[in-house]
Amino acid sequence: MKQYTNFEDIDKDLKFLRLKSRIDLEEVKLGFSRSKEIAKETFSPINLIASTVASIIKKTFVLKVVDALVGIKPVKKKEYEDDKHL
Repeated sequence: MKQYTNFEDIDKDLKFLRLKSRIDLEEVKLGFSRSKEIAKETFSPINLIASTVASIIKKTFVLKVVDALVGIKPVKKKEYEDDKHL
């Protein structure tokens, strides 16, 4: 804990702390403003649709590649039921 010897030092530190508090508040406001802008861009209808379509295309592509490499074919329900009664 800092010990003060005169009122000038106290006033100086108080002034510094007030200014620091104002700067911190402005940084919070700026961060909030940036977050709002990012959220608007991220959650815009066009970006949501583009993101969904890209995700579907990516998953389809990966499934096709895996299928081509591994060669696993999905079993049809009819074939499964026929094998079950053997």
